[in-house]
Amino acid sequence: MSTSQADFGVIGGSGFYSLLEDAETVRVSTPYGDPSDPLTVGTLAGRRVAFVPRHGTDHRFPPHRVPYRANLWALASLGVRQVVTGSAVGSLAPELGPGSLVLPDQLLDRTWGRAHTYNDADTGVAHVSLADPYCPTGRAAAVRAAAATGTELAEQGTLVVINGPRFSTRAESREYQRTGASIIGMTAMPEVSLARELALCFTSLCLVTDLDAGVEAGGGVTHAEVLRMFAANLPRMRDLLIATLAELPERQSGCGCADALAGIELPYELP
Repeated sequence: MSTSQADFGVIGGSGFYSLLEDAETVRVSTPYGDPSDPLTVGTLAGRRVAFVPRHGTDHRFPPHRVPYRANLWALASLGVRQVVTGSAVGSLAPELGPGSLVLPDQLLDRTWGRAHTYNDADTGVAHVSLADPYCPTGRAAAVRAAAATGTELAEQGTLVVINGPRFSTRAESREYQRTGASIIGMTAMPEVSLARELALCFTSLCLVTDLDAGVEAGGGVTHAEVLRMFAANLPRMRDLLIATLAELPERQSGCGCADALAGIELPYELP
């Protein structure tokens, strides 16, 4: 395998830029423009891993402007088949206070105006199932990793994805609570659906940085608060992510993600 190839991908969230040591910087061109930054490829937890900072190393991309298609395409073009992400989220449930780690199993998409698909050609369309958006094998690996590291982890949760970059009004937050969602973020979509269109496994580790506006009666969340809480809990997130990578199988196996495109005539060529 070339040193610039990797089987595993990591997409970092807010403040999650430095992950791999002794790594190689790899510039990847895609049909969808440049990824957020050049990818970094190295070894972590005995795995060959490619890392891309979702917002760029200088946090120049707000949630609605992240080059999601280029990021996922770039990872896939390096051979990545399993992706693990770290994300900052708000809590819609009082029992999930700041510092809680959540492993979502479902999501609600409330974003708009983003490039949500690789189906751009006028030669057809690929309708891909997203009934269960997250990889069951990846989620099971994260549960085992949490047990092995003694990390408290909420093993289920519905993540509502809003467009941002503004935070919710109190009325909006209360509406999201009524849907049954337990956490709220700005970046899971279209990452999850794009990964499915590339037949990649996708697992997300979410760190609660704040109580959303409908959960508390205070002044509401601030960007500085999110970054401060994420930085304070970065070691815990890093440890869990590394342990999850170590628990993943060497190849996609039995989860169904690799077969997501079976029998579908694609209007685009896979990387």
